Amino acid sequence: MRVKIGVLGAVAAWDEAGDPLALKGPRHRAVLARLVVAHRRVVPVTRLTEDLWDDPPARAVGSVRTFVGDLRRALEPDRPPRTPSRLLVTEGPGYALRAAKDDVDAWRFEQTVDALADAGPERVAAGLGEALGWWRGPAFADFGDERWLRTERARLTELRLHAVERRAEARIALGEAAATVPGLDAHVTEHPWREDAWRLLALALYRSGRQADALSVLRRARAMLREHLGVDPGPRLRRLEEDVLRHAEHLDPGAGSSIDDVWSRATAAYESSLGSRARTRLESTASLMRDLAVTGGGGLEAARRHRVAAVAAAEQLGDPELTARVIGAYDVPAVWTRSDDPEQARWLVGAAERTLRLLPSGGHDATRCRLLATVAVESRGTLPADEAAGGAAARPLRAARQAEEIARGLGDAALLCFALNGTFMQTFQRAGLAARRDAVGAELVALAARHGLVRSEVLGHLVRVQARCALSDLAGAGRHASAADELAARHDLPLVSVFTTWFRALRTAMTGPPDAALAAYADAAGCLHGSGMPGLQQGLLPLALLSVRLRHGLPVGGAGDLPAAGTADRSGGGNGELSGGWGPYEPWVRPVLLVGEGRLPEAARALADAAPPPRDLMYEAMWCLLARAAVAVGDRALMARARTALAPAAAEQGGAGSGLITLGPVADHLALLADGAPA
Repeated sequence: MRVKIGVLGAVAAWDEAGDPLALKGPRHRAVLARLVVAHRRVVPVTRLTEDLWDDPPARAVGSVRTFVGDLRRALEPDRPPRTPSRLLVTEGPGYALRAAKDDVDAWRFEQTVDALADAGPERVAAGLGEALGWWRGPAFADFGDERWLRTERARLTELRLHAVERRAEARIALGEAAATVPGLDAHVTEHPWREDAWRLLALALYRSGRQADALSVLRRARAMLREHLGVDPGPRLRRLEEDVLRHAEHLDPGAGSSIDDVWSRATAAYESSLGSRARTRLESTASLMRDLAVTGGGGLEAARRHRVAAVAAAEQLGDPELTARVIGAYDVPAVWTRSDDPEQARWLVGAAERTLRLLPSGGHDATRCRLLATVAVESRGTLPADEAAGGAAARPLRAARQAEEIARGLGDAALLCFALNGTFMQTFQRAGLAARRDAVGAELVALAARHGLVRSEVLGHLVRVQARCALSDLAGAGRHASAADELAARHDLPLVSVFTTWFRALRTAMTGPPDAALAAYADAAGCLHGSGMPGLQQGLLPLALLSVRLRHGLPVGGAGDLPAAGTADRSGGGNGELSGGWGPYEPWVRPVLLVGEGRLPEAARALADAAPPPRDLMYEAMWCLLARAAVAVGDRALMARARTALAPAAAEQGGAGSGLITLGPVADHLALLADGAPA
């Protein structure tokens, strides 16, 4: 029987079928590990006793012989009695492990690395990718800092780190620069003293079209080396920084290649390497959907659809840890508080909660954090209208808090950014929380900028655009919009312009005449088409036009450029830019339109039918509409409720926290309610 021995992780052995062999106690495994360290050389029994015990007992030699005998029976169960061992042999004063090099994972790993020393990038990438997969954890993971182990463990660890970097370099050479960035980023975080790792990460970023990020990485490396080691970067790092700054031609050897050719080769390599491994494919699909989602339009819609399919497939495999990874991989920043597909979002929340219950207890903190953050993000806009902590809807609030607490404890920047996105989505318990969201956005910007997390940095800027608008700081909002646009242009994030364009229309509405505001909103509506964000798009343009008319005292009932209550022009002609009617805003818009048409009894009935607004970015705006209509029809009970709801936001602009529209200062609406005067 051929036996495999593993030390790249806990010390273990397996038979030909891959089943583990019982190695008995820790001393038995220590003897086997010590013989592996000797690389087929003889280790005297006296040396074994000194290595196994700090103060060897009187019967130490006899104990070692017993351990060896037990190991022989475990490793060669079919060996006839009284025949010499061919694997764990007795020679002279001691013992030696005479396994073939292919049968001990550490020996096989070293042999593979050496064999690929002069190989081309394709062989290096494939060969080292397979070899690195043999590592199950740190070398000799079940042993501490034994003196006989230190040199070998350090040598194997260095060999692994070298292999990681060589494989990354080969993949970069093959045109897979973008795919190597996440792994290299994690590598330099774990091993910040390795200059080659910093160099490769910067090169991968540059070849992915991210020059600014590449320079940021090189500057981080310089600061770290100076601060912690007191040395300057080596010549290769310094030369790379100079080359990046001047766009040296040799940094982009594939510049003349067709992008389609590169994509085809990369796709073929991906398919070839994954084969039919369902679990690996599912995890890779989830990561791909994350990148596809930020392309907007059909990409965003396809990402949502395929994400659900991937999660469902993972659940069917019955592996909660795999399901958790597939769910948590989709950490796409979200800034709008109404789901594009509420039914799908509810299903994903359910899947995340089921997976949380099935995860083994103990450990898995990062995985739990991602699931909790998913619950918080996907539960956007589901806080109950009357009581923020009521019933099952309190779960997203708890999930957001728990996710943030875990992420802070782990010190994982990317994880904390995801958790903060969940926190943002759950900061709508009441009106007047713009300052709280501004603080979340500020932390996102600072944290993401320090760690090169571009999408989270953009999210932070957009959150701050919204919050600064609510707080009447248009200059500050403009700076964050410009920063978001700059990052989006550098990193090909087309959806960002939807929000910044609408912010600039809002700025015009807050500072310019009504004609300019109406024109700005009509222009901004163009960027919504094909964005793949129905949760944002539905009813937004008519609501924006209505907000301008209300603020300037212009007629609203039956106006030619506004759809009548309850209608939806889908013809593409006439009011085609208003296609879709009032969307989700109709219950709170309808009473205002009826008041504008002088139909007060109908307006009163519509107010009685309208539920309290959902607690999201339009919460204050919808209450401002209700307040106007309530005053007009003399609904004192609703006026009192509107005062209670809006009072915490007295210093804010009503609705401007959306970054899209405003109905004017909340203080004006509170004064209107206090006076009970006609709207």
